[in-house]
Amino acid sequence: TEPMAGRILVAEHDGVYVIVFEGDVRLTLCTTVDDYLEKMFEDADFRSVIVDLSSTENIDSTSLGLLAKLSIQADKRFNFRPTLISTRRDITRILLSMGFDEVFDLVQEPLEHEEQLAELPRIVTNDEDVRQRVLDAHKTLMSLNEANQDAFHDLVAALEAEAPTPKRRASATKA
Repeated sequence: TEPMAGRILVAEHDGVYVIVFEGDVRLTLCTTVDDYLEKMFEDADFRSVIVDLSSTENIDSTSLGLLAKLSIQADKRFNFRPTLISTRRDITRILLSMGFDEVFDLVQEPLEHEEQLAELPRIVTNDEDVRQRVLDAHKTLMSLNEANQDAFHDLVAALEAEAPTPKRRASATKA
């Protein structure tokens, strides 16, 4: 069967955020997630965040990089370690192989959702913005462990090589 198209559901109650990744979570959602995380961290009432991957069928490395960034930022800004829920063995195996147990409290039991979850509206961006976010996400993954450094080195190099070159200014000539 085809995996369900990816979507991201969110809820917030008294500074506690819940982010649910459903279906096939891919690069196309990276800008939406990245922007939401920024808003979440700017919330003066922020207390904690739980990410639920129980309904995730596939997750790409860009999305994993954003999750790693979420954890690193939570630690840096609030000295807080987020909870990551993964009830699917295949997804949990990926998380463990990438060192996510070092930066998240990994829980393998499903979360009981009491909050009303709302779908995040997708943000449409340009290719350069997406390239930059993909690059940042993979650099974050590389920072987690050596295996990730090896796995994503070539991709990061390729993305960096794709960067638009600044246009050279015509040198002003003296009259």
